Formats: sequence, structure tokens, C-alpha cells
Amino acid sequence: MPHTETPGTEVAQSPRLRWWTELPLIVLVYACYSAGRLVVRGDVSDAVDHGLAILRIEKALYLNAEHPLNRLFTREPWLGIPADFWYASLHYLVTPAVLVWLFRSRAVHYRAARTWLMTSTFIGLIGFTLLPTCPPRLLDASHGFVDTMAYYSSYGWWGGEASAPRGLGGMTNQYAAMPSLHVGWALWCGVILWRYGRTRWTRTAAVVYPLVTTIVVMGTANHYFLDAAAGAAVMGAGLLLAPFVTRYADRAKARFLPRPAAVPADSAATGSPIVSAGCQTSAGERFPRQRHPEPRYGAGTEPGASPSDAGEGAPATAR
Repeated sequence: MPHTETPGTEVAQSPRLRWWTELPLIVLVYACYSAGRLVVRGDVSDAVDHGLAILRIEKALYLNAEHPLNRLFTREPWLGIPADFWYASLHYLVTPAVLVWLFRSRAVHYRAARTWLMTSTFIGLIGFTLLPTCPPRLLDASHGFVDTMAYYSSYGWWGGEASAPRGLGGMTNQYAAMPSLHVGWALWCGVILWRYGRTRWTRTAAVVYPLVTTIVVMGTANHYFLDAAAGAAVMGAGLLLAPFVTRYADRAKARFLPRPAAVPADSAATGSPIVSAGCQTSAGERFPRQRHPEPRYGAGTEPGASPSDAGEGAPATAR
């Protein structure tokens, strides 16, 4: 039985998200992320004090995993060099790739996931602003850390200052360590792949990618363990705030942008010319209300009656 809409309940559907509107939004958020890291540099002495405070807290809690990992990555080039490439590149490749995959294959879930990622990123920028933190690799050598990015710089494009291309290290804020958005974005990718991926490979990547990223950021001396934990906490906060952000964005859109009007069910009937003027046809009719008149035959004039029978008043031959 065909599905019919209740008259008067049809409304215009919300416009579908388009890539040419999503791409500028993603670029804008990433530009804010980069500009925030660049502009909010903070005082170097404060950043060093914050880094040492984090290190003392970790030692008190027996969470100091950075030193053994950093020594391992420095001693074993087959681990340290891939780890540096992992840190310098995948952060900027995997996250956009997951966004594009979600947009193309799971479009119904894309907006919520994108809002979650953006909200968390802006929370991370607030952390960079309020708590500039010196990463372990930039602490004094007496603290026992080796900057693997500089140690293996001859193998990569990033030089000795940061993960930026050679000569552009001064254009990044190297004291934006708390929280670690490397870990936060990797965790977002893992959750999305686990929830919406349907293959064993996507489920495996959902676990491996954030786990390895957490190990890499500590082994390369770019982040403390508490930086990684803060990155995960930021993603949790963004997940909780994302529905409110979506709600306020919808309200702002409804206020400042024209909204499609509801389309009544009988608008097609009242707005379009109809030849039959509302008349309906029944089976066997060519035009509305153009039925043939009922035959009114007198006695002896029915079709098929012979003239002789009609003259005698005999009934017509049954057919």
C-alpha cells in the first residue's frame, strides 16, 4: 500500500551539506588553530615553569613514561625516524582524510562529528592561551630529554626547530604543548573509525592510531603524559558541548538566514491550472463528466430487435 502524507504536514527538507560550503569552514578553523599557536606565544620563562611543574607532578604520581620512551627512540633510529615522520605528517593527513570519508560515506553523521572536532579544537586553543607549556624537548639538557626532531633532522623536511618545514620553525608556537591536540585529534579519528567503520581494518586502525600517536608524542619529547591526558579530556569536553554548539548555530542560522517556508499539501491543486476544474474521471471515461446518456429505448426499439418482432411487441432477442 503506497505511503501517503497527512495533508498539510509536508515541509521543505533542510538543505544538504555541500563540500564547497564545508571546505571554507574547515580551512577557517585550521587557520584559527595555526594563528592561535602563532600569536599566543606566552612568556618563555612561564612556559618552562609550567613544563617543569608538569614533570614534577608526573614524578610524584609515578607517571614519568617520557624518559624511557625518549631514550629508546634516540637509541634506535628504526623507531625514532618513523616516529618523527609520524608526528610531523599524520596529524595533518589522517584527520582531514577521516573527515572526507565521513562526509562522503556517512553524511548523516558528518555534522555532529565535525562540530565535535571543531569545538574541541577551540577548547585546545584556550588551553594554549592560558597555559603556555614548554615541551620536554626544549627543556635544559640536564633534565635528560633529547629532541629527536633535531636529532634526526637530516632525514626529514622539518629541520631542527620544529615539525614545520625547514626555515619555517619560527612561524610556529613551540610552547603550545598543553593540551596535546595530536592526541586529541587522533582520539577523534579512532572514535569515528570505530563507530562508523564496518571492516576489521577500520576497527584495527581505530585502536592503533591514537595509541601509537600517544606513544610517539612522548617518545619524541614533544609532549608529557599529562599533555596527552589533557588532549583526551579536551575531546571529552568537546563531545559534551557539541550539541549546545549545534543548537546555537541553528538558532543563529534561523535568525540571520531566510528559512524555507512550509509547502501545504493542496498548494499544487490551488496553484496550477487544472482542465477538469476538480472533476474526476471514472473507469471508461475519456473526459470528466462526459458520460454517455443512459439508453432510453421504447418498446420494440432496442438494438438488435428485428422489425417484425418490434411490430408484434415481442421482446428483444437476448444477447
